[in-house]
Amino acid sequence: MITVTEATATAGALQRLSDEGVSIWLDDLSRRRIESGDLAGLVASRNVVGVTTNPSIFQAAIGSGAGYEEQLADLAVRGVTVDEAVRMMTTADVRAAADVLRPVYEASGGRDGRVSIEVDPRLAHDTAATVAEARQLAWLVDRPNVMIKIPATKAGLPAITEVTGAGISVNVTLIFSLERYREVMDAYLAGLEQARAAGVDLRGVHSVASFFVSRVDSEIDKRLTLLGTDEALALKGRAALANARLAYEAYEQVFDGERWQALEGAGANRQRPLWASTGVKDPAYKDTLYVDELVAPGTVNTMPEATLNAVAGHGDVRGDTVTGGYDRARADLAAVERLGIAYDEVVRQLEDEGVAKFEVAWQDLLDAVTKSLDSKGVDAE
Repeated sequence: MITVTEATATAGALQRLSDEGVSIWLDDLSRRRIESGDLAGLVASRNVVGVTTNPSIFQAAIGSGAGYEEQLADLAVRGVTVDEAVRMMTTADVRAAADVLRPVYEASGGRDGRVSIEVDPRLAHDTAATVAEARQLAWLVDRPNVMIKIPATKAGLPAITEVTGAGISVNVTLIFSLERYREVMDAYLAGLEQARAAGVDLRGVHSVASFFVSRVDSEIDKRLTLLGTDEALALKGRAALANARLAYEAYEQVFDGERWQALEGAGANRQRPLWASTGVKDPAYKDTLYVDELVAPGTVNTMPEATLNAVAGHGDVRGDTVTGGYDRARADLAAVERLGIAYDEVVRQLEDEGVAKFEVAWQDLLDAVTKSLDSKGVDAE
């Protein structure tokens, strides 16, 4: 049982984060979380104002079968394909979560109260298929507060423009590099320009750009450890924060330019930076590191529940920890480069691995659902 003192401390840490202009989104979803009232409880007591999903999250939720038995039985009787079954289950969960968050969406003018669902990760390198999938997902969920997740691959960039141009809100995912992030912002602005030309009301179009954090430290720290020098070891745990802070600097520059100002005058919304992969991978680091050190106005931090609880319990929210650190961030990344660790190589590897991991998770989910449908005597091919 949470004591009054603990409840006050919890509210204080998360409320301070919200007061600093950081929207707290939960990086998790399952049918049991929705039906038990847990999600509604997090909205009411933990300052949660959004939800993100990805193939790994759905694989963990649906792969277990818990809470999905009745729908699986119905789908089996209908003889649907495994791909259709997976999409029916995932969109049902996103639709239900969107309904839970609808009051937040209304109260924030569409800024928050968002639930994200990702296009099939196997389409990450196919622009036309990604666009078609995004349109289909928006139609299937049929909620104004849904966001369609599109990976920031080279093929994903024109898809972001086309989907945004159609008036669909997009969560751009798997961003690791500063160069790619600038390309993502450019793709979003191009989409807004297309939407405006088509007569779309820009006030209803929102977007976030999911910039991944902890995976950068995981890869660069591994290389620093192999070097093993005092200089190398002193840089551990600094690259990811430096990368994210410079991403925020790029955001400030782009959304202070003339191109943006023309769109803003037409009612457009900024594409907010979203800090993703904020669960700490190295137990040597404080478990709230990627929240405490990435506080900046107009951002989103999507957290797994363990990180959310850690911030609630002992987060150190002490104001803006981003905008004053650009020079230090540049120095940290430059120091890593001087040691022979190539930034461009690392971020390219992380993007490739990110897409591959989601493809594996999606295939694992398809295999689990196929097994379940087959067990009911239905051919899922």
